[in-house]
This record gives sequence, C-alpha cells and structure tokens, in this order.
Amino acid sequence: MSASTRLPLAQARLALLPYMIDADRPLICLDTETTGLGTAAGTLPFLVGIGRWDGETFRTRQLFLPEQPDEPAFLAALAAEIPPDAWLVTYNGRSFDWPLLVARYRLQRQAAPVHAGHLDLLPLARQLRRHRLPDARLASVERGIVGVVRHGDLPGALIPERYFQYLRTGRSSVLREVADHNRQDVLSLARLLVELASSLSLPTSWMSAHPGDVGALGRAYARRRRYDEALGCYETALVAAAEPRWSGRADHVLGERLIADRARVLARVGRREEAATSWLEIAETGGRLAAVAWLQVAKYREHRAGDLRGALQAAERAGTIAGQARRMGWPLPLIERDLVRRNGRLRRRLVLADRGGRPVVRHVAARAEISAPSAVRAAWSLPRLIVEAP
Repeated sequence: MSASTRLPLAQARLALLPYMIDADRPLICLDTETTGLGTAAGTLPFLVGIGRWDGETFRTRQLFLPEQPDEPAFLAALAAEIPPDAWLVTYNGRSFDWPLLVARYRLQRQAAPVHAGHLDLLPLARQLRRHRLPDARLASVERGIVGVVRHGDLPGALIPERYFQYLRTGRSSVLREVADHNRQDVLSLARLLVELASSLSLPTSWMSAHPGDVGALGRAYARRRRYDEALGCYETALVAAAEPRWSGRADHVLGERLIADRARVLARVGRREEAATSWLEIAETGGRLAAVAWLQVAKYREHRAGDLRGALQAAERAGTIAGQARRMGWPLPLIERDLVRRNGRLRRRLVLADRGGRPVVRHVAARAEISAPSAVRAAWSLPRLIVEAP
C-alpha cells in the first residue's frame, strides 16, 4: 500500500537546529501498529508505515503482516526499506517502535537494519511545545502545531482488536481504518519536520514563532553549548513576548523565565556583570523566581564585585521571600540551606572587615551551594526540587 503527497522539506535547515540532523542523509519516517503496548516477545508489530522524500514529494508505503508465520519475510522487506545511511524519524520510537522491531528481528534470528541516526520527535515536542499543548500525544501535537484535526480517526486502543478480528474472520476490510490511522501518523511526522524547519531553523523566522517555542529552542542550544544561538533565541523571544499578541499574565511569567535563562548563559560565556543585571531585574520584579534571583545577585556581589554588605542585603532579601514561601506551604529548602551558610559566612567576613582584619575567603564545597540552573528549576517546579552541583 503506497501513497504520495506534495510536501517540500528544506532539509538543510534542519541541520542548523541543535538536534544533530545531517543535511545530506535520507530521512525515513516510521510508525508501527502492534498487538499491544509492550516490547516483550508477546507483542507483534503487524503494520509498519514508512515515508520518505522524493524531491518535493513525500511518499508513504505500508508493510502488512498477514499471519505470524510470514514474519521473516515481513521483517526482511522492512530491512530493505531502510538504507544504512538513513536517519529514522519516529514519535516515541526510541522507547517503543524501534526496540520492539529489534526484538522481533532477534527472535527471527535476523540482523536489525543499520541506520545512521534516530530522531524521536516526542522529546522535541516536550522540549519545545509543552508550554502551550495539553499533552504530548501525536494527535494533540499535530492539532496544536500544524493545525491537523483528524475526523473519524480510529482510536489507537482499538487497533489490536481490529487485527485479531482480521485473524479470526479473514476480512481485510476491518483493517481499512487501521491503515488510514497509520498513514496519518507517518504523514504527521513529515508535517512536523516541515514545520520545524520553517518556523525555528533560522533567526529570521524566530520573530514570527511563539516566544515560548523560541525560548525552549534557546535552552536546547545551551545544552549543546551553542551559546551564541541560545542568546539569540532569548533576545528574540523577549522582544516577541512583549508584543500585544503575546501579552497577558502568562507571558509575564514567560518573560521572567527567559530573562533567567539568558542570565545563566551570560554567566557561562563570562559576561557576569550582564548576568547579574538580569538577575537583579528579576529580583526587583518580585516574581516566582525572585528568591533565586536575589541569591544569584548575592553570589555576584560577594565573589565578583567584592561588595559584602550588598551581598548580605541580597541574601537577606532572598531569605525573606523564602520565609514567605514556607509560610504559604511552598518551602524552598535548597535555597534556605544555601542562605544559612552564605549569611553566616558574609557576617563573619564583615566583622573581620570592620575590625580592620583581612576577610577570610572560605572555599565552600561544591555541594554546599545551589547552582543557578538548579535554583531556577526548584522555584519553577515547586514543590519538586532538584539538586545540582554548581
């Protein structure tokens, strides 16, 4: 079973994104329909949809397993569809589709197809889009991102029963909706790639994209240590978030998060004074990251500016906010623990300075202070807190 759709893809643009996609590799979109949701030997993939680009045309093909004794030929046909230099494109395929197929190849004593890479779009959807989607199901992502609404689509939970019904009756008509569902899944993978290339691959396209998407892309660049691109994303997203079409309380929260992300990257590239200015901006605004921001200001004033009194004032402001959060039932134990040590050290150094002695600089163990990334995550996802060495 095969079909084709005109769907141009600027694949060279995908290589600009922080996801290790080669511009000159063939892309194979792959989706399976199975008899269950496990990856053990009892789960059988009976339909595999494959899609690839031929110029500006996206062509899909479906491989069907009529009966289990035909599985060796079914798997051999699938292997012939995947060239060794290709990248697989799936949705949750790293965790489900591909491990299941590899298990079936092993059971049939066949070698699983070699491929150059695997791009799973589920983690990308979570990283880039979850701030504006109800969940990360493929149907939700395709509806919210590319505007595709499925009408009369067969729910995935009913697909195994349709295959078992086919095995009992031999009527292939009961699988028509299964095939349509699978073909739509493969086509949605292609559409999401096209949208990713067109909306987020170039700085010129960032301004028209949702600022939350661009900010999330900046965090992806930062994880790859591509700090120039990350800063470009944050700057663009901050400007876009201030536009009337993105106005509102939610975007005020988004702006605070973007400033914090920008400050972290500025510190990593050595622009610490600018980072401190950004943290001070957040601190004086009094948002949900205010305690974290005052803590970062205290660090800068103590270790970089040599302003012990200013550092103590900032630390005390952070302590006040942390105390308020605790009274409201949302404690910040990591920040509180850091401030106990920091305030005591700062007061001792100030006493020595007032007496005319030389302040003693104590090197605190890595675990004694909370890093900016950990503090941001702690305040952002209350009450769940994550410890990370500075």
